Amino acid sequence: MMILSRRTELPSRLPCACCPPWALGHAVDAATRAKAKAKAKSAARSASRAKASRPAGPASPNSIDVHHHISPPAYIKAIGPENMVNSYPASRTAAYDWTPAMAIEMMDKGGTATAITSLYSATFLAEHPERRRLAREANEFAANMKRDYPGRFGSFAALPMPDVEGTLREIEYAMDVLKADGVYMVTSYDGKWLGNPAFAPVWEELNRRKATLYTHPTVPHFLEDLIADIPDTAIEINTDTTRSIADVIFSGTAARSPEVNVIWSHGGGTILPVIERFIRLAQRPQLAARMPRGLMHEVQRFYYDVAQVAHPVPMAALRTMLPLSQILFGTDFTFRTASEISAGLAQCKLSARELRAIHRDNALKLFPQFASLPKK
Repeated sequence: MMILSRRTELPSRLPCACCPPWALGHAVDAATRAKAKAKAKSAARSASRAKASRPAGPASPNSIDVHHHISPPAYIKAIGPENMVNSYPASRTAAYDWTPAMAIEMMDKGGTATAITSLYSATFLAEHPERRRLAREANEFAANMKRDYPGRFGSFAALPMPDVEGTLREIEYAMDVLKADGVYMVTSYDGKWLGNPAFAPVWEELNRRKATLYTHPTVPHFLEDLIADIPDTAIEINTDTTRSIADVIFSGTAARSPEVNVIWSHGGGTILPVIERFIRLAQRPQLAARMPRGLMHEVQRFYYDVAQVAHPVPMAALRTMLPLSQILFGTDFTFRTASEISAGLAQCKLSARELRAIHRDNALKLFPQFASLPKK
């Protein structure tokens, strides 16, 4: 880029016939300056156009991460860390090496201001005979993290599902006493997805409280290990999110629970390629009656995090299916990091305003309590 001096920027003109002969040298200088100035303006316009066409850089400072797992030591011990390790190296990190300090370190590296935590591998909680006790201990651990690191952590309370009575008690304790920021359920329990009639009392309580429900997929046991060398988390874990979305909408649960803010992990799993099928299915009279405001009203009022879908292909589809306001930043820590997800989003041709909305502003509408930035 050409640097113009103060002298070069002064206005000048070619001399007229009345000007003295010595002005000719100035005229040549003026013509040269005018040519250089025009060239500089052209270069500036080209640079501006190039800058506008480039995707925005990773704008991740002060992100709010809604998909951030924790591993309370008592919970890990009760389940057995060896049982929680799968084919992903990050599962060993979660089971053996996780600490709040390690989480803070990774948050700082990736520009995360606040992480709203959820229990790692909560499917094990659902299958444990002492799930009420373990859920309570996990929630108290998360509350202590919030106290010890002000502003850095929020919490989605673990629930002892599918124990409905125990779940209702834990919702009351976690939200009224521990001041949890929402609750957490996995997408299915022993072959029952979240729209199952057995879970209706839980939805009624969450709707009464206008609560936020964070969900994370699991893999039903009858669908485990279907394809050799392909981890269940590559396909089935995404599909279980879609099953639960379908069950919640088509059962009428979503329409009966308009005050519940639901967050689906991983961009809604596999909902993007099947949305046209859902739209056609919703035209059947017996199903249409359960969603008086229509299928897309329910789909578009849910929230979806970007963990594992911070890639140009799914993000372009999400931006087509949803209002920007429904997309939230999530990392799936320890399996992914804020740095990775931010770098992926930077490749998605999102504007600085869109990135800021995904990283922070959209979450603040759900969690205004985190509007003040924490002191690091």
